[in-house]
Amino acid sequence: MAELSLLYPENVKPDTKTLSPETINDLSIEYICERLSGELFEQNIIKNIMISFEKNPEVIRYRRDIFDDIFHFPKLRERIKELLEELAFLKELEKSTKDTSASPIWQLINRLHELDIYVTCIAGINQSLTENDIKSEGLKRLKDFVSNIYNENGFEYLHDDIKSLVSEIGQVKSLSIGVNLDSKLMPCEVGIVSINNKHFSRPGLLSKFLDFSSKKNEIHNGTSFDGMTKIHTVGSVTGEDPLMQNLSRVMTEMLSSTVKQLKSRLSKYTNISGYSLTKLIPEFIFYIRWADYMQKVMDLGIPLCKPEILDIKTRELHTTGAYNFKLAIQNVNGHKLDIITNDFEFTKEHGIYIMTGPNRGGKTTMTQAIGLMFLFAQCGLYVPAESASISPADCIYTHFPADENKTVNLGRLGEESKRMSEIFAEATGESLLLFNESLATTSFAEGLYIAKDVVKALRYLGARTIFNTHMHELAMMLDEVNNNIKGEIKVASLITGIHEGKRSYKIFIAPPEGVSYAQDIAKKYGVTFDQLSDRIDRVESAPAETDEAS
Repeated sequence: MAELSLLYPENVKPDTKTLSPETINDLSIEYICERLSGELFEQNIIKNIMISFEKNPEVIRYRRDIFDDIFHFPKLRERIKELLEELAFLKELEKSTKDTSASPIWQLINRLHELDIYVTCIAGINQSLTENDIKSEGLKRLKDFVSNIYNENGFEYLHDDIKSLVSEIGQVKSLSIGVNLDSKLMPCEVGIVSINNKHFSRPGLLSKFLDFSSKKNEIHNGTSFDGMTKIHTVGSVTGEDPLMQNLSRVMTEMLSSTVKQLKSRLSKYTNISGYSLTKLIPEFIFYIRWADYMQKVMDLGIPLCKPEILDIKTRELHTTGAYNFKLAIQNVNGHKLDIITNDFEFTKEHGIYIMTGPNRGGKTTMTQAIGLMFLFAQCGLYVPAESASISPADCIYTHFPADENKTVNLGRLGEESKRMSEIFAEATGESLLLFNESLATTSFAEGLYIAKDVVKALRYLGARTIFNTHMHELAMMLDEVNNNIKGEIKVASLITGIHEGKRSYKIFIAPPEGVSYAQDIAKKYGVTFDQLSDRIDRVESAPAETDEAS
């Protein structure tokens, strides 16, 4: 069972890189995790799995198929959710079983609880996996594991033993505790007088108290019992709990026959441990929370698809109907956005894109969308598109505008240049690089000077890249870069479009529109020649104001 995982196939070790804090922020990973669960510990579980970026196609396909099964069988999901609560309690029990100072009776009772939950979980998982036509290797392995336990002879007897033992332990309903007082009427000793098979009834206790209180001058003869333990006064620093110590000792003595029976009958199951099942809790949480949320997205008619995973060496991506998953989140939250989808690809001819277009025309949204598509696919999830074939990246590196507070020491240009240098120090030809308005915070001449060398280095590196920018001149030097710099994939120009004067948010491969950004800003504020000349004409043609005095 130690080898069983829903994240990794048998005998396959992790081969991951942890996404940088900048990439986590630029792809809004924490924001997305907060949408999946209201529980902080679950958000952290999901985040930690997502930022441990896995590149092995075998692992990715293994996860993808498990997610596909869990998504397609809602009843299986619901049953696993119920069992997660049992497994969580089982995890808590693990702490008490490791407490060697606990009395034998408590150790045995905890062991009994452990086996009881273990039986429930094994039976529940076995039934759920048997009832559904699962296809994935991972869930089939889990099914084989629980089926072998469920069908072996010992499991049937274990189930019967637990029933009878729980019944016997359940006969203990109450304790009678005696407290001795000193000459100042302060408690000085405490002990258990009896262990009873019935609960004390409130009316009965009250009537006895009233009977005693009505006899104001009577002090009852005491009851002899030798199991008393000294009580520590308030403020004791020993940290001991004499009441509970005595309780444990006396219960063990009084239940000696039951303890012996428990030891004898549970000794047959010393090799059975349910704690290995608890290791699957984070993995189940990851798949289930994502399946539940993606169901909400698809219920709104927004497409999601199971991606085809290509060999990592091809460095390709082919997708139709792609969009930014954050737009789907807004619709799930009640907004009615018209999501514009795009077809997109990475190939050897179009592997590095210089993306230009008007301000607020969708460049950042599309850049982030591609990053999230790779992230989702390599986590084993459905991706935000109508179809997708993806060659995994070995890591995602992002270069988005930095917080001004982080540029105090180096200045904007220095800080951006430093981060670029760090990316190139780690990235390989199999990486995914996403640049968003990089070098736009400095003067145009300085930014363009550095950006030209960066594009040449991208061609030399051969990593799939989106470099979105307002520097249209950068996209006009592509022939020079492709012809003079050696590399396996070429640089291409990608633009976001405007249709009939409005932003279409559609992207297409084409030469840059030169001054589209400036034109967009000029139109927005009414400072194009046509707008200004029209305003001048309207002012000059307006009738002159009449002088009332004349």
